[in-house]
Amino acid sequence: MAPNKHLDRMEFMLTLRRRGITDPAVLRAMEEVPREMFVPDNLKPQAYEDHALPIDCGQTISQPYVVAYMTELLELQTRHRVLEIGTGSGYQAAVISRIAAMVVSIERYRTLAERARKIFDMIGYTNIEVITGDGFEGAPQRAPFDRIIVTAAAETIPDNLVDQLGEDGILVLPLGPRNGPQDIVRLRKTAEGIKREDLIAVRFVPLLPGQAKEL
Repeated sequence: MAPNKHLDRMEFMLTLRRRGITDPAVLRAMEEVPREMFVPDNLKPQAYEDHALPIDCGQTISQPYVVAYMTELLELQTRHRVLEIGTGSGYQAAVISRIAAMVVSIERYRTLAERARKIFDMIGYTNIEVITGDGFEGAPQRAPFDRIIVTAAAETIPDNLVDQLGEDGILVLPLGPRNGPQDIVRLRKTAEGIKREDLIAVRFVPLLPGQAKEL
């Protein structure tokens, strides 16, 4: 069993490199984080395959390439404070936490938030704080953030989140209609204003307002 798992992880890392992930810090983080901890028990054999997998509350854990790609777009440095909207499984926050100083992650589903906290405790990742709340609001009391990442698709750019970016900050998010084309967009806050880049096509679950009433 162990050799197969080892081979799965080797193939996993080769796939990321083949698909263009080059940042050494991102590659190290992707190799370090135990992805199998973040997927449901019945899907653990698929943990290192390059596709999204379902998790509780109708959400998904993004495919490894997209996690690595969005992390690379953040241009993370070890001093950065990062806000994540949509904790989900916790995997994206875990990867970012291996590079950045601190991650504040907001999740609207209490079940997902509690499960992610337990996983972070189990694997000893102490620089991630999970808040149950409304992602559209962000965390204004903690702003400004050096980087913000959104892991669900917004139909329009959330102004609240742009406002919580610090100078020279970067916001990465999927943007587009729930049932239409979506793209990864990178916004960079500069002295001259917001610079926008539209990048690869993706498919994410929608970003919903408010804290979930149940789950």
